[in-house]
Amino acid sequence: MQKPFVLLGIAAALALFAVIIFTTDAVQGILFIVGLALGLTLLYARFGFTSAFRRLMAVGNAQGIQAHMVMLAVASTLFAIILSTGFSFTGVTPAGYVSPVGISVIFGAFIFGIGMQLGSGCASGTLYSVGGGSSSMILTLIGFIAGSVIGAYHFTFWMEETWALEPFSLAESTNLGFFGAWVVQMALFAAIYYGLKFIAAKRNAPAMKPLPTTTGFKKIFRGAWPLFAAAIILALLNALTLTLRGNPWGITSAFALWGSKFLELFGVDVASWGYWQGNAEQLQNSILADSTSVMNFGIIIGAFIAAAATGAFKPKKIKPGIAAGSIIGGLLMGYGARLAFGCNIGAYFGGIASFSLHGWVWAVMAMLGTGLALFIRPIFGLKNPKPKDTLC
Repeated sequence: MQKPFVLLGIAAALALFAVIIFTTDAVQGILFIVGLALGLTLLYARFGFTSAFRRLMAVGNAQGIQAHMVMLAVASTLFAIILSTGFSFTGVTPAGYVSPVGISVIFGAFIFGIGMQLGSGCASGTLYSVGGGSSSMILTLIGFIAGSVIGAYHFTFWMEETWALEPFSLAESTNLGFFGAWVVQMALFAAIYYGLKFIAAKRNAPAMKPLPTTTGFKKIFRGAWPLFAAAIILALLNALTLTLRGNPWGITSAFALWGSKFLELFGVDVASWGYWQGNAEQLQNSILADSTSVMNFGIIIGAFIAAAATGAFKPKKIKPGIAAGSIIGGLLMGYGARLAFGCNIGAYFGGIASFSLHGWVWAVMAMLGTGLALFIRPIFGLKNPKPKDTLC
């Protein structure tokens, strides 16, 4: 355990929590704590979206995607209850992420799938890896922010000049209702889970490499957490987020905000962009007033504490190829997330849990983007799992 770093992380968390409480309100402070819990969970379990997609496409390893199905099943169950009853801890009417399916989602998710493989991390992976001490992920984050800003600048074109269907909810756009939609999604999750089990056996997929861990009670504070336990915790935290702020967990809208505020310092009139029309107040307010931003800060600090607790906070030098892949990957993810109404969290996790068709489309297109990226990764010195590997 890197005790000085652990103490530094705890001190930073307490200080930022105090600032958030005194400058905004208690709900923002609670959301920051939720972010801390997300960061701890993601790093202790090394819960991946990028690696899960890559392992499945490269060698047929399904462990990561099966954990996703458990996470989505738990989240869908909780979301169905919350959205159908209007339950909220703060009085804000909860609403899921239901967005239209169109060219922007199809293209945006596809390039996001490519980008997360080149950048070696998705939206959540970027944040917890930055907190965990990955040097290259800082470049991915910078690219992510830049791509998000460019996507926000082009947002009006994609929304007004390209084809799209109306937003479609399996629960509310049909006669199924939330219970019927829940039954359908549970059947889909089960079919995917056991179908992937068959595929993995057929391809004789290598198992995931086990994480360094300890035993007994210490595992709670030192890791590694079981993948399926983390899946359930992430689902619970996403549902808690929905009941606190009225929307599911999201990440990348904050990147567009951070980058846009940065451009404003140099006189760029970002408020005139279509993306920010109707959201001018968000640009004028402090970043700490943005719930997605405070949760992102919580994820980074939480992951830092977890990495220090496991003795894993060890930044390394970045190879040129990895650096180039990180920046390009970040740009593709940032741009793709704006077009696709979210990332692996907002669109895939939050969208599917909200019974939105666009979440399922996002998953398919990001998986296809991952398949293409497997041929591109070696150009940047990035390795892919191989069928003859013992572990992946």
